[in-house]
Amino acid sequence: MDVAAVIDLGREALWMTVLISAPLLGVALAAGLLIGVIQAATSINEMTLSFIPKLAALAVVLVLTGGWQIGIIIDFTRRIFERIPQLFN
Repeated sequence: MDVAAVIDLGREALWMTVLISAPLLGVALAAGLLIGVIQAATSINEMTLSFIPKLAALAVVLVLTGGWQIGIIIDFTRRIFERIPQLFN
């Protein structure tokens, strides 16, 4: 296995990580920002108040995008396994 193949595999793995985590991180950011604005407007400084809505939003997004995320992971794993015979040439 040459250096270019290792770099390509690493680049592809990082891209898959970004692609899979983007929906969850985006929703967590949006929910946290919205709850932060509400807390600032109402002067409620309870740290645990933002936890439950974020958790609920993440659960909804995971239900909606979970199948797509699993499909992406399966495709990536298949591509890696297809590369195995090329490693020993």
